[in-house]
Formats: sequence, structure tokens, C-alpha cells
Amino acid sequence: MALFDAPPYRGPKSDHFDGRRFFNPAPEVHHASGGDLLKWMLSRKRGPWRRVHAEPGPPPPRRVEGDALRVTLVGHATLLVQMDGLNLLTDPVWAPRVSPVGFAGPKRFRPPGVRFEDLPPIDLVLLSHNHYDHCCLPTLRRLAAAHDAPPIVTGLGNAALLEKHGIPGAVELDWWEDTRVGEARVVGVEMQHFSGRGPRDRDRTLWLGLVVEHPRAGRVLFCGDTGYGPHFERIRERVGVPRLALIPIGAYRPRWFMKWVHVDPDEAVRAHLDLGAMTSVGMHYGTFALADDGMDEPIADLETARATHAVHPDAFRLLAHGVGEDIP
Repeated sequence: MALFDAPPYRGPKSDHFDGRRFFNPAPEVHHASGGDLLKWMLSRKRGPWRRVHAEPGPPPPRRVEGDALRVTLVGHATLLVQMDGLNLLTDPVWAPRVSPVGFAGPKRFRPPGVRFEDLPPIDLVLLSHNHYDHCCLPTLRRLAAAHDAPPIVTGLGNAALLEKHGIPGAVELDWWEDTRVGEARVVGVEMQHFSGRGPRDRDRTLWLGLVVEHPRAGRVLFCGDTGYGPHFERIRERVGVPRLALIPIGAYRPRWFMKWVHVDPDEAVRAHLDLGAMTSVGMHYGTFALADDGMDEPIADLETARATHAVHPDAFRLLAHGVGEDIP
């Protein structure tokens, strides 16, 4: 089983790295044990899911111009974000399963909203962490071959995994570090989660969110995976208000097990408010059955959360898969 483990990061200690493993700074965060996992697996009551047979959306435009900001939901945490001179993908996954093996593990209930062959030129990939539903090595290899190895901005320690599998171009960031890609500044930001691909590599590489600051299109925040906490307010204070925040809303039940690493829809709306985001888009739902919430449960719970917090549906949106939307 060690063959599935990601190579560990080695570097100086920090307020979220003890010299061996990364950790969430908030002292109240509970790290699920093997016993917790077994308890959940033995008591699972998953809500209903169904196979969706949908045609992909229309091919996205090759480019957008000026201050335009366009986003297309491909599925799960994979989104195409287009700004003037910059097309980027978040946590790209086109594979039929998200698993260390191709014959088992979570499978797609919904096809990708955009055909891989219809993608416009990709200039940047944002990779939040190394879990299989976010870090799909076959897809990243396809992107490298088809799009001239676009730079991949990711957390500390992930470049070694990518290089091991023949994927070049990774730029590693710690929380609050930045790099430049063309005209854009990309900032790594704190998220509350964990990492690991095998039985012995838990938290040996860093998870993070990523903010892309564009001189005309403004700021876009991609959260990846996260629990709820004060880090959303810290992002607003240290980086600024996002024009667009991409926030997960699914894989949140049961709460006793998922609370610390996956926001539920109510917490997602609270994160939107903490960030002061001009517009947020929900993601991380409706594609892979990773937890006990049913396929449509995040949608219904988000509607309730928006009403509870008086957030207009245009301010926290759900997108049709494969159909691009212009963000004001």
C-alpha cells in the first residue's frame, strides 16, 4: 500500500508544519482517527444518487477580453475560469473514477460538463491538495500533453508527486506566499483540511486555497476543500475581497465526521459573508458520492441557507454543468 503514498515535504517548521506533518492551526479542530473512519463506514446511511446522462455543454470561447470574468462548472471541483489573457482550470478531473485504482472507488454519476477536447488553451492550473477527487494524475498528464504543460500552482510538497508521474511545471506555495503567472498574481491562502493519498502519508503535503489577482478581472478565490473557520476573515483582511469565490457545498454528512474538513451549505454561505465576496459559486457536489449527503441535498440545503442569511441567489449561485456564466 505504500506505493500509493505521496512523497513527503521536507522543510523548516512553521505555525502549521511541525517538521514532519502539516496541521490546522485552530486548536479545536478534531483530526479523525482510523476508529472514526471505521465507525462511519459501519453506520453509513447515504442519501439517494442517480446516474445523469447529459450531453456536454457548448465549447467555451477561446478567450475573453477586458474586465470580463467567465466561469464554467465542469463538475465537482473542476471549473474553467476565463479572464483577459488567462484561462485557468481548478483541480481538473476528467477521469471516470477518483481512486488509486481504475476499477474501484468513487465513480462519476455525472459526465464532465465540458469535453476535454473542447477546452480552450489552458494557461494555468490551480491544484488545492492531493486527494484523488482533486489531484487526478491521468488528467494532469493529458493537460500537460495537450496544452504545452501549463504551470500548476499548488501547495508545499506536491511538486514531487507530480514530477514522479511525469507532470512538469509545478510551482509550490505556502499559505500567504505568492507567484506570478503572466499578468496575474497567485496567492496561496489558508484552508482547513488535510492531505494524503495512501495509508502512511497523511498531512505530509500542504492543502491550500488559491487567489488569482488579475489587473482587469479582479480577484478569484478557489477554496478547494475546507471546513469552516476564521481563515475566511483572514483571507479578506490579508488578500482582499474576491470578485468571485468558488466555495464547496457538498460531501458534508455526517457532520460529526465531516465538520472539520468540509463546510456544509450553511457554513458555505457564512464563508461567503466572511469573505465579503461580490459573487460566490457553489461547487464540490453532484458528481462523486463521497459522503452521506444525497445528490440533491446540497442544493436544497443551500437554498435554505441563503434564505436564513438573506443572501440573494445571484450573490451565491449554482451553475448549470457545462454552461458558462459571466460574473458581474
